[in-house]
Amino acid sequence: MPRVRTLRALLVLGPGRSRRPLELAATAVFVLGGALLIWSAFIHFHLWSETDGYRSIPTIGPLFLLQSIAGLVIGIGVVAVRRLWAALIGIGFVISTLVGFLLSVAVGLFGFKESWLAPFAKEAFTVELLAVVVLIAAAALCLVGSVPNARAGTTPAGTAT
Repeated sequence: MPRVRTLRALLVLGPGRSRRPLELAATAVFVLGGALLIWSAFIHFHLWSETDGYRSIPTIGPLFLLQSIAGLVIGIGVVAVRRLWAALIGIGFVISTLVGFLLSVAVGLFGFKESWLAPFAKEAFTVELLAVVVLIAAAALCLVGSVPNARAGTTPAGTAT
């Protein structure tokens, strides 16, 4: 049970509402990471919604739509929550998106082979790679020195400010 408590305490690390430079930097990095996730979601939605876009490709079309919806929700969540667990979910999501793209380029995925020359392929890959780096930085900032409770920014009773 102590390990579960330790893991839970780690996962809820995140910046508080103070003006400490480290917490301000963590907040800025979370906002940037969330924005990159939303940008990736927008690219996927744009590619899906075009008249001759990905929506007409079996399995891949629905996955593009799902990626755009999930990317938007996770991106907003990363910005709103600003906790280690949110950064980890964002990292996992972006890595799975990158792996899916790389598999579709290398060997094909669900009977569809992608190309680096496809519209927005390089741009989406770059945005997603940046998102991984930024979200790893957000996670690192959480581990370095953030507030370990859900009510970050509040001063415990009996302490001076």
